[in-house]
Amino acid sequence: MPTPAFGSVAGIALQATQSDAFSAIQDDVLLSSSLWVNIALAGVSILLFVYMGRNIEAGRARLIWGATLMIPLVSISSYLGLLSGLTVGFIEMPAGHALAGEEVMSQWGRYLTWALSTPMILLALGKLADVDDGSLFTVIAADVGMCVTGLAAALVTSSLAVRWAFYVISCAFFLVVLYALLTEWPVAAAEAGTDDIFGTLRVLTVVLWLGYPIIWALGVEGLAVVQSVGVTSWGYSALDVLAKYVFAFLLLRWVAANERTVATPSGQAAGGASPADD
Repeated sequence: MPTPAFGSVAGIALQATQSDAFSAIQDDVLLSSSLWVNIALAGVSILLFVYMGRNIEAGRARLIWGATLMIPLVSISSYLGLLSGLTVGFIEMPAGHALAGEEVMSQWGRYLTWALSTPMILLALGKLADVDDGSLFTVIAADVGMCVTGLAAALVTSSLAVRWAFYVISCAFFLVVLYALLTEWPVAAAEAGTDDIFGTLRVLTVVLWLGYPIIWALGVEGLAVVQSVGVTSWGYSALDVLAKYVFAFLLLRWVAANERTVATPSGQAAGGASPADD
């Protein structure tokens, strides 16, 4: 049998049980700490966001608050799944990979997190900018496609070429999201009168989201330049902290303080007359 990689997961069989995965995670301080920190911050964020949104009443503002609150709720559930070993597996890398034939830990549950939490981020941003439903649906659908094909790239063991093919497809979906965030949605945000905060959140989102495919490419799932699961996990976790909790806090704080602006339809944000005024 090939020699397992990454120290703390050495000796774990390919068909590891949840208890095996749980033990392997707990024995790796770097890995387990990357999960516990997110669980703690997600819990704090849930309580904080409930408090911050307690007086929000306007429909669009409440939708943004609801989407924002879902971000840590999804994250705490997902990170508990990772910590318990429920959404962790061990796979053998295909021929041609830097770790070909070796068994490595796959935190495939992260992709489930992203598939559920990143649409909430985009929903909140889209509603903040008051974009049309067609654009919002397209971008969220592309985002889900990005996460699902990213999961496929991480789990394929039959062919290295297929792994990278899924990675390229995932990046193509990501380009759709980036195009909307950088070109179309800023225009809508300016019309809605929310361009200042949208601009800040857009930069935060774009810069941080670019980090995920970079970590994938450099980590064990890609080129294996970084061969520590714990280091890779901390990279993803650090991005999650900033791209989710910090993002959500900045957004919700602004919405709570500017609820009237958010509640105003785009056509009236720049002082335009409503149909009833004609």
